[in-house]
Amino acid sequence: MSDSKVVFVTGVSSGIGRAAAEQFARRGCTVFGSVRDPRKAQPIAGVELVEMDVRDEGSVQRAVQGIVGSAGRIDILVNNAGGTMVGAIEETSIAEAHALFDTNVFGALRTTQAVLPFMRQQREGRIVNVSSVLGFLPAPYMGLYSASKHALEGMSETLDHEVRNFGIRVVLVEPSFTKTQLDQNAPAAASRIPAYEQDRRVVAQAISKSVQKAPAPDTVAATIVEAALGNWQMRRTPKGEASLLSKLRRFLPAGPVDSSLRRSFGLS
Repeated sequence: MSDSKVVFVTGVSSGIGRAAAEQFARRGCTVFGSVRDPRKAQPIAGVELVEMDVRDEGSVQRAVQGIVGSAGRIDILVNNAGGTMVGAIEETSIAEAHALFDTNVFGALRTTQAVLPFMRQQREGRIVNVSSVLGFLPAPYMGLYSASKHALEGMSETLDHEVRNFGIRVVLVEPSFTKTQLDQNAPAAASRIPAYEQDRRVVAQAISKSVQKAPAPDTVAATIVEAALGNWQMRRTPKGEASLLSKLRRFLPAGPVDSSLRRSFGLS
């Protein structure tokens, strides 16, 4: 795929989405980026900001139709908008879990369903879904976030089989911790069960240390751009920890992977 493409990136207010939009623009793409409130969003050179909330069907449809009306097509969709949460599964309310899935899974689904008719008509397209290493690994005290990314991965792999006859391919990008406000300010489940307090605190400290040492979002953004413009590859992990974790999960027996994961989260 050439660089002269119309690209739509969701969630460009900050972090990975903003960095990806900037890099697409520098590559000569026509770039649209979604924000929930354009009045509060900082402008991005070469990127047209579009008001959209991935949790609202009407908002998604208006945004996608507006982009197609302006640019005539959408060649690449990057489903980046997402949220996270820290808390034991028992502590996480159904309402909190539903809100997380509404953004991470159903938000991507809404936007994908809105874009697909245009991609099918033009017989070409690439959908890049930003997942996480927690889409193929468990994550103590981030269980619902991990579950949402597992769901996104299953949906993405299935979708790729359904749409490839139309010239459309789907790609997963699976970063590890990244130095963004999303990871640094992860909300906690409202409920607190004392039995989980010690381990939850240990895990939260381990997550904080991992984020502090994590690469800037530019590294993940570069992987997203390559996933969108380069040769198709179902899964792409940024260089470094994410690629290492992918190899460990694939080639090591379950026991050592389990032990290594618990050590990384500070659990005995």
